Amino acid sequence: MQLTIENVSKTYPNGTQALKDVSLTIPPGMFGLLGPNGAGKSTLMRTVATLQEPDTGSIHLGDIDVLADEHALRKRLGYLPQEVGVYDNVTAETLLDHFATLKGIDGRTKRREVVDALLDRVNLADARDQKLGGYSGGMKRRFGIAVALIGNPELIIVDEPTAGLDPAERVRFLNLLSEIGEDSVVILSTHIVADVRELCTQMAIIRAGEIIFEGEPQSAIADLDGQIWRKTVTKDTLPDHEAEFDVISTKLVAGRPVIHVHSAEQPHESFESVEPDLEDVYFTRMKDGAQPEPAPAVS
Repeated sequence: MQLTIENVSKTYPNGTQALKDVSLTIPPGMFGLLGPNGAGKSTLMRTVATLQEPDTGSIHLGDIDVLADEHALRKRLGYLPQEVGVYDNVTAETLLDHFATLKGIDGRTKRREVVDALLDRVNLADARDQKLGGYSGGMKRRFGIAVALIGNPELIIVDEPTAGLDPAERVRFLNLLSEIGEDSVVILSTHIVADVRELCTQMAIIRAGEIIFEGEPQSAIADLDGQIWRKTVTKDTLPDHEAEFDVISTKLVAGRPVIHVHSAEQPHESFESVEPDLEDVYFTRMKDGAQPEPAPAVS
């Protein structure tokens, strides 16, 4: 079962066009939707989740017409929004049992089995009797995934899953998402390139409501082979380099700017060639939206 999004557009009453003729084909597994804040990621995810309607376009999950049959989609959907709302004075076990009831799981014994299995899966079994107000940010995210997994959904949407997590919680959460992605269509909507690099076999980049890239991360990286160049500059000379070269990113390393430049040939003898990574793919697409020339074959 795959998710098919065709020609979806959305303009808000204030005139902001959040989505512009978006089309995507998303197969089972982990799919990364990558873009900066305000690019349209959350609008697209809310639309797929039937929380708002598009102006035009169609969405299908397998043979389900999502926009025509919201109930059928919601029975197969698990959704983890960016902000996980919980009742601080309720325990994880009690609230998860409540959500299982809302999801249509009848019978106390059956719900207990489901709740136990989900708390084990998200590594919260030992904190089942703890009130959610005492959970860390990472624990709340894992609890949100437990809620999203009720009923074994075929489509799971996860919006900005690791934002604000400390490194240890981020690793736990990414490992959990990797396990989930083996059985369902999982859309990971994020502005964090590393999350997509570490999890996703397919991805898309969205900019100002438009899809500017769709494909495999590794293939996109390979297409930039031999086209990324690095140089350490000074803060004073940085503007001159940005004016002369196609600078796609700048990082401060030990207080000095290190620039990456996209060029089919060495832009200047002072630059060194570096192996591209997914950040280079992202910044190249975000800068101009163009598809880079495939790397030449090596005989």
